[in-house]
Amino acid sequence: MKTPLIASFTLILGSVYGEDPSSAMLHHHAAEANTTIPDAHEGHTSMAMPSQVSPDQETLPQPTLDPEDAEYIPYDLKSMDAGLFGMLLVDQLEARLNDSEDLLRWDIEGWYGGDFNRFWFKTEGDQSIQGPSAGYAEFQGYYGRLIAPFWDAQIGVRYDQLWEPGNDPSRFFAAIGLEGLSPYEYEVTPTLFISEDGDFSARLTATKELPITQRLIAQGRFETEIAAQSVPKFGVGEGFNYVELGLRLRYEIRREFAPYIGVNWERQLGETANLSRQAGEDADVLSFVAGVRLWF
Repeated sequence: MKTPLIASFTLILGSVYGEDPSSAMLHHHAAEANTTIPDAHEGHTSMAMPSQVSPDQETLPQPTLDPEDAEYIPYDLKSMDAGLFGMLLVDQLEARLNDSEDLLRWDIEGWYGGDFNRFWFKTEGDQSIQGPSAGYAEFQGYYGRLIAPFWDAQIGVRYDQLWEPGNDPSRFFAAIGLEGLSPYEYEVTPTLFISEDGDFSARLTATKELPITQRLIAQGRFETEIAAQSVPKFGVGEGFNYVELGLRLRYEIRREFAPYIGVNWERQLGETANLSRQAGEDADVLSFVAGVRLWF
């Protein structure tokens, strides 16, 4: 009988002094029980810290690329590697027109294999269009292994061949590198080479596709190379050898067939530039390019 009277009195006081009746009741019950009202946010945080991960979360299976041991996989990897496939991409087949020497240029790569293991083939080079026959060709063959989504590790060999009147040197390399798609969709290929004579060099190539329409696509390209030793008979100096920038605009008549035009700028650097000048070549070349891009 005493408690209802006290509660009624508390409600009346709360109304008089503008306090919410329910809050007043809560304070009353707390006072009657001689306890402290807990803070509504006590013990809460906006985000669980790593040390606060629940045991259930700790036991969740993690993504893996090994389909044999996978408990959980981000996509259906177990259905991958079910067959052998291949592709051949002629990324550049073009004429380079400039003030010093017009060239026929090619850059081709392809692969054959499954989703995890592949054989990669690459070749690039150029041939002079005017004057005495001169040029160079480079051939590369790799075993490639998928190590992460969109990334292959590659190990293999490279063979270089130069030809010009009175001089046709060649050499082999061991090569190791990566090829894949970086954030912001840059296709990146860093590779380390060791020649048969123990000369170290490294090359970085990056390309970026910029769709303008569904058929009109701009492609930017960057390439540079650095060498640890000088190799004059191949026109290679110690340090950074060159930097090359290209921009090509192609129209895909079909996805597999796309003529293009563009510009390419190559600047040789340091000791390599000096070797080029001594050979009567231009170390800074801006070319207009026209060619076709194909894939099968």
